[in-house]
Amino acid sequence: MTSILNIVDFSQPAKESVEYMPKAEAVLAGDPSQVVHTHFSSPCGQLAAGVWEGACGQWTVNFTESEYCEILEGVSVIRGADGTGKTVRAGDRFLIPAGFKGTWEVAEPCKKIFVSMEFKG
Repeated sequence: MTSILNIVDFSQPAKESVEYMPKAEAVLAGDPSQVVHTHFSSPCGQLAAGVWEGACGQWTVNFTESEYCEILEGVSVIRGADGTGKTVRAGDRFLIPAGFKGTWEVAEPCKKIFVSMEFKG
């Protein structure tokens, strides 16, 4: 049975924190080191939520999941494959749909809350 103890509180330490870099062939500029603090992961592995932090740089992205984002700090520029861009900064909330391909550039060190849903066919 699920109880109040199962509520995930993002003010508490994450269950798992992983530092990583995008694959070398994906990096277009800078040194975009990243950390993901996973606060929740569903038993099926399709739903995850947590906090992501990124250092300045740019890399290619290919979203296989749909991801809701809320920028807490910093500035990023997301560009589609056609070159059109969207600048996001603290306070912005948006959803990136599965299938989006383009680039992500961190212009100022960025921190966001994310909730992602991986669709498996």
